[in-house]
Amino acid sequence: MVKNWLITGGCGFIGTSLIQHLLQGKFGVNIRVLDNLSVGSRDDLAGVSRFRELGSDGLFGQSEGVELIQGDIRNYQDCLNACAGREVIVHLAANTGVALSVENPLQDMEVNVAGMVNILEAARRHNVSRFIFASSGAPLGEVEPPIHEEKVPRPVSPYGASKLAGEGYCSAYYRTFGIRTVSLRFGNVYGPRSKHKSSVVAKFFRNALDGKPLEVYGDGCQTRDFIYIDDLTNAILLSLRADTGGEVFQIATHKETTVNTIAELIQRIVESETGIKTTIVHRGNRLGDVRRNYSDISKAKSVLGFEPVYDLQKGLRETFEYFRREQA
Repeated sequence: MVKNWLITGGCGFIGTSLIQHLLQGKFGVNIRVLDNLSVGSRDDLAGVSRFRELGSDGLFGQSEGVELIQGDIRNYQDCLNACAGREVIVHLAANTGVALSVENPLQDMEVNVAGMVNILEAARRHNVSRFIFASSGAPLGEVEPPIHEEKVPRPVSPYGASKLAGEGYCSAYYRTFGIRTVSLRFGNVYGPRSKHKSSVVAKFFRNALDGKPLEVYGDGCQTRDFIYIDDLTNAILLSLRADTGGEVFQIATHKETTVNTIAELIQRIVESETGIKTTIVHRGNRLGDVRRNYSDISKAKSVLGFEPVYDLQKGLRETFEYFRREQA
């Protein structure tokens, strides 16, 4: 296991979950977090580890434990300083989701494309050997599922286009500069620590526990591939150990689930465990959404040794317990 990590966006849902995984596994790693605190917070990071906060300038060499730099990937100097002394970067910081990219495509590009180039170039300048990029199924767009790495990308949303650009730069920086990049196309991630997420599972649990309606866009028959957070963090570690570079992997479960099904499962769990009743309501279609989306994970299985452990029932139960504690 490499010792010195940089996790961009490390105060968020996936970042704090990854840090917790690394610390509980007693891997003996030193972790630096670069985060602008626009979504995740210092309290979120403190929930998984003690840390010390550093200034965004003058950082060179290595230090022990968990560090936080409040900075922004759109600022090249922040990226350059944060990369000093690192051996691996997990790049999670991003403008996330289709809706935000439709509302403001320019901001989406500035964060997900310009920010991506900033952190890759800073990695090159500091001779960082490994770079793991959090991508998405969104670059594929409206294609016949299951989606896989050989399908031609045709993004529907600006978000999908920006993530595709990130994959392209990962390929270029591996083939030109030799940085061993890996792009992981995450499915719809859910689980504990997701209180800030605007994803469907998190929103449904928050609303259900508050007795509010579960709002479904369109007819609810659109499908997604839902992956539990522990399976995802395991995939990140597996990709770090793999002898590969410049590659793209689908990280999901190879199971297709409708949004209606998710809403009904969450409705039942909350009602059976708490007695709180809620309704499911349908709203208009959302721009940029694809109709069907689930992944063929054969490549991740064969190359990375990835195998998801959590089924939807178990994962949703664990997620429910987290949200119940948070809202108690």
